[in-house]
Amino acid sequence: MQPAERTKNVKYSIRDIAVLAKQVAKKRDMIYLNIGDPNRFDFKTPPHLVAAVIKAMKQNKNFYADSMGEPEAVDAIADHCRSIGINVLNSDIVVTSGVSEGIGMCFAALFNPGDNVLIPKPSYPVYSAYLNLYDIGINFYTLNEGMNWNLDIDNIEKNINEKTKAIVIINPNNPTGAVYDKQTLKDLVNLAGQHNLLIFSDEIYDELILEGKMYHTAALSKEVPVITFNGLAKNFLAPGWRTGWLAIKDVTGELKEAKNALFQLARARLCSVTPQQYAVKPALEGNRKHVKDAVKKLRSRRDIIYKRINEIEGLSVKKPQAAFYAFPKINFKMDDKLFVTKLIEEEGVATVHGSGFDMPEHFRIVYLPQEPLLNEALNRIERFVKRNRAV
Repeated sequence: MQPAERTKNVKYSIRDIAVLAKQVAKKRDMIYLNIGDPNRFDFKTPPHLVAAVIKAMKQNKNFYADSMGEPEAVDAIADHCRSIGINVLNSDIVVTSGVSEGIGMCFAALFNPGDNVLIPKPSYPVYSAYLNLYDIGINFYTLNEGMNWNLDIDNIEKNINEKTKAIVIINPNNPTGAVYDKQTLKDLVNLAGQHNLLIFSDEIYDELILEGKMYHTAALSKEVPVITFNGLAKNFLAPGWRTGWLAIKDVTGELKEAKNALFQLARARLCSVTPQQYAVKPALEGNRKHVKDAVKKLRSRRDIIYKRINEIEGLSVKKPQAAFYAFPKINFKMDDKLFVTKLIEEEGVATVHGSGFDMPEHFRIVYLPQEPLLNEALNRIERFVKRNRAV
């Protein structure tokens, strides 16, 4: 049996590169800077969230959840959205198995083959993976590296055509760590309104702000429909729980029929995992000490990455403002995939090639490790670049 045609262009470089790293790790030590999983390092899920899940399990809340999400979780998400200026109805929230499931369901429910969706370059690869899977056109706009990877409204407008149905923004951004300013987001909302575009705003890192301020796209939109994605994975250090959600702000009712299709898909897949949904309310309503602690550690590690990479002749990087990624540029003649492959093989450091994010000549590095390990990884990268620049 041959594979279905729809799978041929579905790629996910972050996990794909891990296959090579795992093979090489059989022969030598490996420093993994390829996957943004804080719990692989010195970050732990807040105890009160763990306790909430254990309590739910002991109370036998191990049944199928409501397809839209357990009422307690949905209420907490709606209240939280309203607290940050996003006025949504409880009935317009869906709890999902991570943000990735929400993205896939939205694309499947809202667009047809022949439509296209604007996504950033560089982009988190799950977006192009789902667009390819459903035969929806990928329409790139390019983030402005010279402006610290900010949105370029003129570039976005130039790429809109009669088939464009929506635009995706990732804010804070993965892989660059950029955070978008208020005026730029307002300009984006105005542009979307002019062209009748739906906005997807992926805000999974919105509390891990190292400098600057976070502005929520849906809070800046009066009438333009915005679907916001978020979850417990990053802000609440629980990536393995796969507990995310989407919140639809649709003031004018433009998405009424499309929402019904989305909700139908939610029912068809039954539900998101149940016990972990009982951590949503304590997460969103509880204290944020773990966020303050995480930001303090990440800011220090970000500063190390920023300083040391820019000291390596042949590399440069813009300063990340949030999350835990940096996206250095390779300033010498070497293909980015070859760079990442050889770095794994020669020095035992796993990163992800920029072309996996649709932006060649770069690579993504995760700065989650404790400082001694992070410095060791950077020593190896420096040694590798010095050796290979001379070739």
